[in-house]
Formats: sequence, C-alpha cells, structure tokens
Amino acid sequence: MVSKSQIKLITSLEQKKGRSKTGLFMVEGRKGIAELLSSPFKLHSLFTAEDIFVSPQEKTFTITQAELKKISRLKTAQTAVALFEIPTEKRVNTQKLIVALDGVRDPGNLGTIIRLCDWFGIEDLVCSVDTVDCYNPKVVQATMGSITRVNIVYKNLLQFLEENPSAPKWGTFLDGSNIYKSEISEKGIIILGNEANGISSEIEEVISSKIHIPQFGTAAETESLNVATATAIVLSEFKRRTIN
Repeated sequence: MVSKSQIKLITSLEQKKGRSKTGLFMVEGRKGIAELLSSPFKLHSLFTAEDIFVSPQEKTFTITQAELKKISRLKTAQTAVALFEIPTEKRVNTQKLIVALDGVRDPGNLGTIIRLCDWFGIEDLVCSVDTVDCYNPKVVQATMGSITRVNIVYKNLLQFLEENPSAPKWGTFLDGSNIYKSEISEKGIIILGNEANGISSEIEEVISSKIHIPQFGTAAETESLNVATATAIVLSEFKRRTIN
C-alpha cells in the first residue's frame, strides 16, 4: 500500500525543487529500475506491482495496479516506480574526451545525449547550470539506464572551460569548418549548444576550433540538426579517427 505521504513525496520529485529538497529522484519501468538497482546508486524505496526485482525487503513495497497508476507519471504505468538517492558529483577527468552542453533544455535530447556518451565511451558529461536537470523523470526515462554509467556534473561552463586552458575545445557552429576535414584529437572538450540558439557568445569566445557537420541534401540552408543527432555524428567521427 502507498501512503498519502509517500504519494506526496513521489509527486514532488517531478519538480526540480522537490528533488533538490529531498535529494531523491524517481525512475519508472522494469529496465531502468533494474539497471539502477545493479549500479552504485542507492535505493530509497521501490513500489512494485510485480515481485521481479532483487531489492532490500525493507525498502520494497508491493502495490496494486490501481495504486501504481496514482504514482506513475506515464500514461501507461510500467510495473514499478522507484526512488533513488541523487549521488554526489564526481571529479571530471580532463585527460580524456569530454562532452559539454551549453543550455540544452529538452529532456529527451539530454537523455539521448547521455545514452550516446555511454555508447561511445564518454565518461564525463559537463552541463551548464541552465541545462535541463539530468534527474528530471523524462531525462531518466530517456537514458534507458545509461545515467548509471556516465558522470554528469553541473558547472559554470565558462569557468570550467577557462580553468582548462590547455584542453582543445571544439564547438559546433553552422559556420564552422567541415568536421570531416578538421583536426581532432582523442582528448579535449566537445561543446554543443542550445536547441534554438546554439552556443552562447561568451562560450564561443573560449572555443579553439569551430566545427560543422556539412549538409549533403537539399534541405533549406537555415535548417540545422537536432542537438542529439549532431552529438551522435560528432562522437562517431571523433571515435572513428582516434580509435587505436
């Protein structure tokens, strides 16, 4: 059974202020919860309609489908809802390739970018403070468990870049050099910008190399790629050319 106080707590986690206050975030669905349970993330509580998880008994609550619908934020509730503790941010390894995001606002885009970092072996993802919260339920859902394998930190992005003056910094721009002909390396910082406005002018000033994914089709010149799609292409090219 889910108590009123538990429902209130779960509902509060849909908002960033609720997550900040409690230090918790929520995840729904069998795959996502299983991934988090097998990771270093600490379970706070698990509400499940099916006995399918390996979890501490004292933190696991068996509930009905009707109760699950009350606490689920999805149109179709998916087996279970779990609450986990937000982990302490780890240090960023500046001796490897890093992805940095400047004001990415769409939860789906961030979730996909986290999955891409996981896929391409990027250990650290640095987000500007105005990038959407990675513990937003929509972001967590979109990561499909990859959030457990990527170190995501929120920083004053300009300050972070200035504190690493020797690191190559590539930024994606419509007027940048062709990425397929640009000089790249196996370590440095790849910066991608906001969905509507791209990389901010203050961040642009500290970027050492502007890169661009050339257009081969006949779409209008003013059109640009979705930031998650651009991330996939950029990481694929970097890995292709620097793989041992």
